[in-house]
Amino acid sequence: MTAIEQTEAARPRGTRLPRRARRNQLLGAAQEVFVAQGYHSAAMDDIAERAGVSKPVLYQHFPGKLELYLALLDQHCEALLQAVRTALASTTDNKLRVAATMDAYFAYVEDEGGAFRLVFESDLTNEPAVRERVDRVSLQCAEAISDVIAEDTGLSKDESMLLAVGLGGVSQVVARYWLSSESAIPRDKAVALLTSLAWRGIAGFPLHPTEGQLSAEGH
Repeated sequence: MTAIEQTEAARPRGTRLPRRARRNQLLGAAQEVFVAQGYHSAAMDDIAERAGVSKPVLYQHFPGKLELYLALLDQHCEALLQAVRTALASTTDNKLRVAATMDAYFAYVEDEGGAFRLVFESDLTNEPAVRERVDRVSLQCAEAISDVIAEDTGLSKDESMLLAVGLGGVSQVVARYWLSSESAIPRDKAVALLTSLAWRGIAGFPLHPTEGQLSAEGH
């Protein structure tokens, strides 16, 4: 059950919930409000009303709007990182690995809750705590991709990281464009097109000398 689904299930006022369930409910309500209004336009009153709780209940869990936003941001940065790591670990076929990683970004932005907007399109990136989290998850995703590139090629750590930052950046930018443009291209086709573009580049780098050569048709 997603945070928003938990919010819907637990919204009636007066319902007593275990602390963790209440926290998840409040995060779900906050996500709806922040995604719809942005950080600056959202108010704690709006979030409490959306959750069906009083403001004192909301403040029992989160001392202020920024703390609530950061908790939500932490949750969704971790979700992106885990999605990328899962994609990378899903196969040892490098072309399929590229496709899985691209699809992880597309799936992330396509999620109906719109949480990606808090990570990639936040109106609070001038806040150091927000900027640090957004930069960190981008770096962690790139590091995960870089580890695979470095393991499979003779490229240095710095070279692998440069390629990984490029692959991650292209994935999230194209996925966001695809969503915002309301493209007629189905997600699987869009992922296949982007994978083809990326694979033609990354396949040009040879496998580690002990592993043989990486061809555009091979693994």
